[in-house]
Formats: sequence, C-alpha cells, structure tokens
Amino acid sequence: MHFDLVDAVVEQSPARIVTHKHVSNAEEYLQDHFPGYPVLPGVMMLEAMVQAARRLAGPKQTPLVLGQVRALKYGAFVRPGSTLRVTVDLHKQLDGGAVEFKGEAHLLTNLQEADEPKVAVSGRFTLRPVRR
Repeated sequence: MHFDLVDAVVEQSPARIVTHKHVSNAEEYLQDHFPGYPVLPGVMMLEAMVQAARRLAGPKQTPLVLGQVRALKYGAFVRPGSTLRVTVDLHKQLDGGAVEFKGEAHLLTNLQEADEPKVAVSGRFTLRPVRR
C-alpha cells in the first residue's frame, strides 16, 4: 500500500525542500491510531520527510530507500485538521550514491503560520540506492 504524504511543494532549491501534508479524518491509518484520539503515527511523520527528500534528490536510475535514521525526536501530536510543514535539507552526498538529509516537521493548526510552530518530528536520515 502506498501513501502520498506530500500534498504540496511550497519551496524547493537544490539543497532544500519545504512541503505540506494536510491531515484529515479520511486517512485510513488514523482509524486505529488511537481510537477516540486520532493522531498521525510517528512512522508516517518520518515517511513524510523521506518522501520530501526523494523529491529533493530528483529522479535517479536506482530508487532511493531509507537506509539509516539518527537522532529522531518527536515533539507534538499531529491531529486531523492540522498541517505538517516538512523542511528537508541536503546534508551531504555519501559514497555509493547514498545521500544524508536533515529533516524537521512543524505542526501548523491552520495554514496561517504561528510565530513559532511546534516541532512534530526532527532528525537526520540517509537514503541509499535500493540493493538488487
């Protein structure tokens, strides 16, 4: 099953991408997480950063998959009706075609930016070419 966790690309340069993911009650993975208090699962927040990073990396002959995650921290629940603003920066190119990124996702309760929106998730991760 595939979930598209990038609803809009807000900004993109060769070294940075900013995307939005609007979370709605209609998303099936919210039904069981948690009954009566639906929140976006942490693994889906990480996947939103990974999908943004793939867009930043651009088209490749070999698809990129998640290779390593470091210093991952969660800071806020993302509830239906919220928007996740995902910012991913290219950190460095590694040997073998792998790429290291720094990512951070802020919780927006609506699309009007707060002075300092809460950090929902942050960390570093590596995408590497799929091994065949």
